[in-house]
Amino acid sequence: MSIQRNDDFEKRSLHLQNLSDEELDRRFWELAERIVEPLIDLAETNTSPSIERSVLLRMGLDSFQAGAIVTKANEHGLLGKGAGNLVITYARNNSLTMEKAVEDLVTGKGWEQLASSFRGGGRNAAR
Repeated sequence: MSIQRNDDFEKRSLHLQNLSDEELDRRFWELAERIVEPLIDLAETNTSPSIERSVLLRMGLDSFQAGAIVTKANEHGLLGKGAGNLVITYARNNSLTMEKAVEDLVTGKGWEQLASSFRGGGRNAAR
C-alpha cells in the first residue's frame, strides 16, 4: 500500500521563484536562524547537573570532584552560571591554580565568595 501525495511544490514555491540565488541564500539563512533561535535560548538559559558534570569531566576533573562541585553549585543556586565557569572564576578571583580551586570547592571552601561574586555584582556577576 503506497500513500499518494499531491505534488503541490509549484504552487507552494511561487513566492520564491522570482528571487535571485543571493536572495534565496539570504532567505534560507534567515529561516535557519529563526528555527534554531529557541534552541539557542534554551541552551543559554537551561542546564542540568548531568550537563555540568560532563563539562567538568571534559575539563579534566575526576567524577568525584565533578559530582561534588555540581552538588555544591546546585545547593548554592549557582548551577545556571555553569560549573566550569564557577571553577575558573574562583581560580581567577583568588589567583589559584585550577587544581587548588577544584580542591577548595570540593571541600566546601569558596562557595559563599562565589555566591557573593555572582549575585552581588562582583566582576563576574553578569554571566
